[in-house]
Amino acid sequence: MVPRYKTILELLDYTFSTYTSQPAFTCLGHTLSFQEIDTLSMRFASYLHNELDLEPGDRISLQMPNILQYPVVMYGAVRAGLVIVNTNPLYTARELKHQLIDSGAKAIVVLSNVARVAASVVKETDVEHVIVTDIADLHTSPKRQIMNFAVKYIKKMVPAFHFEKMVKFRNTISMPAKPLKSFECLPETLFALQYTGGTTGVSKGAMLSHFNLASNVWQMISLMPEAFKAEKEVFVACLPLYHIYGFNLHGLSAFSYGEHNLLIPNPRDLKSLTDALNQVKFTVFIGINTLYVALCRYEPFRKIDFSSLHISSAGGMAMTEDAMREWKALTGCDVCEGYGLTETSPVVCGNKVDNIRPGTVGVPLNETEIKLVDDDGCVVPDGEAGELCVRGPQLMLGYWNRPDETANSLTDDGWFKTGDIAKLCDGGVYKLVDRKKDMIIVSGFNVYPNEIEDVVSQHAGVIEAAAIGVQDDHSGEVVKLFVVPTDSSTTKDEIKEFCRANLTGYKRPKVIEFRDSLPKTNVGKILRRELRDSNSASAV
Repeated sequence: MVPRYKTILELLDYTFSTYTSQPAFTCLGHTLSFQEIDTLSMRFASYLHNELDLEPGDRISLQMPNILQYPVVMYGAVRAGLVIVNTNPLYTARELKHQLIDSGAKAIVVLSNVARVAASVVKETDVEHVIVTDIADLHTSPKRQIMNFAVKYIKKMVPAFHFEKMVKFRNTISMPAKPLKSFECLPETLFALQYTGGTTGVSKGAMLSHFNLASNVWQMISLMPEAFKAEKEVFVACLPLYHIYGFNLHGLSAFSYGEHNLLIPNPRDLKSLTDALNQVKFTVFIGINTLYVALCRYEPFRKIDFSSLHISSAGGMAMTEDAMREWKALTGCDVCEGYGLTETSPVVCGNKVDNIRPGTVGVPLNETEIKLVDDDGCVVPDGEAGELCVRGPQLMLGYWNRPDETANSLTDDGWFKTGDIAKLCDGGVYKLVDRKKDMIIVSGFNVYPNEIEDVVSQHAGVIEAAAIGVQDDHSGEVVKLFVVPTDSSTTKDEIKEFCRANLTGYKRPKVIEFRDSLPKTNVGKILRRELRDSNSASAV
């Protein structure tokens, strides 16, 4: 029987009391047991309550890659009743400032390697407490691979930074925990603000409750019990914990079963990733198409012992047939695909290990309803394509402080309109066929054209701009930008540099095309679909 929790606090209490000496998280050669994570996270929670005087319901930003500090801070924040705001460590100043202001975060925990950006914007936000952590804070002694990572993680970023007031993470966990303030944690209590793009070009926070995430933990484990054998599995955590899939799968689901998570801070560093895998007998591998392709073509990885691997899973972007075939030939393991969204905590459906249907996203999770509708909202006949709408316990409460966006996405009877086009196939499995929205997916990350266009249009040399996604062998899609310049003095290099300063790497246009005008409707709306369909909408 898969345990079902009403809140994440219940999940933590059970996990910490059940699994003690077992390894919980390993990163850069060092391992913390469940008991150590329990002690450290309780100390951190105590510091938040008793030293910083933060109150339950206050928001805290976590801006770190996959390092040991992440689970300690995450569980500590939950135990203190704080609301987690997962934050990409590579955000630009503009992106970070918006997220901190919009969420009203009162605290931020940031890795020193990326703290320069935070230092440039915190004074313009509600952040009152800055906690800075160094790579080796939870390691017994500096190791060569730790220092190598510190150098490689962000090659071009100067780590120098200055905060008027900050505290070192090591100080927050140096003293025994004091009693915490009492607070009531209900199933509907807000657990996290997980940011995603918006139709207006502004990133918005999906409000995920304790019950939303606890339900999705139960749903995922019920779908794939083969991946959750208490204290038996070793999960490779390549997907970032600040991404909702990695956050739930590694930080909650695998954790709740006493599984061992191998944290990979930078999966693009294939050598470091391969070195880490050579040190453990990993049994479950989670990735995305681009990572599977890169690893299959990396000769040192091909020499790894895959004898213990029995489950591979993918999400975030569609797997190509070639990638699935190469991975199976190399490892002997099929890849299970699934489908989900930030707003659904995140998993909606997935393939079962014993019944993988390549090219599909599988069956709905327990207690998950799916319907496919046409433009008028009417359910389409079986076998025909329609917009996928979903309803279930994992569905978000709504968008933070954006009732208009919530009303546009959630119906009165609780259905969420995903904007994805799918069809129901034989055997009750679903296949994604298109996207109704203009969202672009780059290496598993959602990119919203409105945000890019809004940023680029602020450049003095740009009259208007339109962004679309074009196919790319490496990333699945990349961003192509069409620009109407003010005059001949505007250059593509200027625009690329402007994007570099204002957009995270995966959002930046890889191709820019100048045009005299952009196709529009009679009311002046840019026709992105026409741009996509034009012969010039190619990545070469």
